[in-house]
Amino acid sequence: MNIIDELTWRGAINQQTDAEGLKKLTSDKKISLYCGVDPTGDSMHIGHLIPFMMMKRFELMGHHPYILIGGATGSIGDPSGRKTERQLQTMEKVQHNVKALSRQMQRLFGGDSNVTMVNNYDWLSKISLLDFLRDYGKLVNVNTMLAKDIVASRLDNGISFTEFTYQILQSVDFLTLNRDHNIQLQIGGADQWGNITAGIDLIHKVTGSETEVYGLTIPLMLKADGTKFGKTAGGAIWLDAEKTSPYEFYQFWLNQDDRDVIRYLKFFTFLGQDEIAELAQSVEDAPEKRVAQRRLAEEVTRFVHGEESLESAQHISEILFSGDIQKLTVTEVQEAFEKVPNVTIAATPKNIVDVLVETEIEPSKRQAREDVTNGAITINGERQTDTTVELDPAKHFSGKFMVIRRGKKNYFLARVAH
Repeated sequence: MNIIDELTWRGAINQQTDAEGLKKLTSDKKISLYCGVDPTGDSMHIGHLIPFMMMKRFELMGHHPYILIGGATGSIGDPSGRKTERQLQTMEKVQHNVKALSRQMQRLFGGDSNVTMVNNYDWLSKISLLDFLRDYGKLVNVNTMLAKDIVASRLDNGISFTEFTYQILQSVDFLTLNRDHNIQLQIGGADQWGNITAGIDLIHKVTGSETEVYGLTIPLMLKADGTKFGKTAGGAIWLDAEKTSPYEFYQFWLNQDDRDVIRYLKFFTFLGQDEIAELAQSVEDAPEKRVAQRRLAEEVTRFVHGEESLESAQHISEILFSGDIQKLTVTEVQEAFEKVPNVTIAATPKNIVDVLVETEIEPSKRQAREDVTNGAITINGERQTDTTVELDPAKHFSGKFMVIRRGKKNYFLARVAH
């Protein structure tokens, strides 16, 4: 199957500058293509993952992806999708983020993959102001720039000259990569259409209209309920395990709506049409088994965090489902209960009622005694019904934690003060 047919089946194409020409090009030969990410933070979130999954698909079909880290453009700020000016970061912060994103990309694509990483700081930082104005600014029509959505959407609130020039800088990226690496295709999110077409225009003005270059954008991802994909009550789902643990990452995918899961399997996994069709049937026949969601969670967690982290996330999930919390390691306890309310308890043994009240898990001793007597309190997975019992933090999890549950769903992680 041609890569464009593959992306079309997956619903992964929003716009193309020349659909017929790109399909013919990718059928006739293996091409080089690129996608960029600006180092506005030290980790990507799952929204960023979408175009890079497409890049991976190109690689698997023998094409040569280039990943551009915007060390220069990240210091300027892309106006796309924003109503106000971006707060400029220090160059030290930008460089820190460049290194962090580079490591993240290397983990995603692996050292043996046919993927090349570049940084636009390497060429944009060498262009003087006069060269920029004479060699590139002279070729760009302001009226055309104003008509682009990325700029037009900002005119009411105002846009600085700095962010206004972002479009030209990204155009220079495409021109440089085409000239130096024969890159013929740029991929980006739906909001990058204006930047991509500006780059194609610049290439044609500099090298001639016969130069064969293309642009392709990915659809904006919305959930079935119309809300933005990748956002939760706790914020963004990050690819960095320190920001979003592999367990939390796994649970995010496991909890996807039946209406969304097949679309996400097409977007975020490398499963084939037949297997996805079987999973779609499972959603129809037995949605309560959540077979498709489990497969989605497995595939994406493995791709982003690796097999070992996937197995750990699955192990934590199984333990929490069974309620046998004492089988968790100290590290797994931290990961599993990262987002629940944290309280502090003393290292010495203490009466269960006093612990519940002092940590404010219970509002009063009367309520604490009532909940314990009624079996509403579990400590480290064990139900407690004796109000006279003494809790000894040293007995479990190397004396570092105690997991307290009130009712069916209210977990608290008690950290032992030493």
